[in-house]
Amino acid sequence: TMRKVLNSNSKVTVLQSDLHVVISQGFLDVPGNLLQKFRDPEELQNDIEFKCLNDLMALLAPYTDIRVLLNCVSSNLQAFVIQPSRSKEEFKNLASDFQLRWSFLLNAVGKAMTLNYADSFG
Repeated sequence: TMRKVLNSNSKVTVLQSDLHVVISQGFLDVPGNLLQKFRDPEELQNDIEFKCLNDLMALLAPYTDIRVLLNCVSSNLQAFVIQPSRSKEEFKNLASDFQLRWSFLLNAVGKAMTLNYADSFG
């Protein structure tokens, strides 16, 4: 479980290192139109989804309370999806777009971690 990983200094250190390599080396394979975008790690810096992932990675440390990570996700959703929405329709569009792109990104990270770093992620 996530708590077991967070409660192990060595597992968190290896996970952090492997996550950084996966992202910086361009191992992400995202389907569809996003594939081109996620091949260039520099382009990732401009994406909300990548910013959210980066924020989570920055908080990843041994013994981190899972609530801290959840609050991070909540804050990013507030800043990038909820606050910018001027109408219910705009909110639906922003939320569905974010959800789809976040899902693609997390699936790509999970796939890359599983294929390249099974020891830390498997």
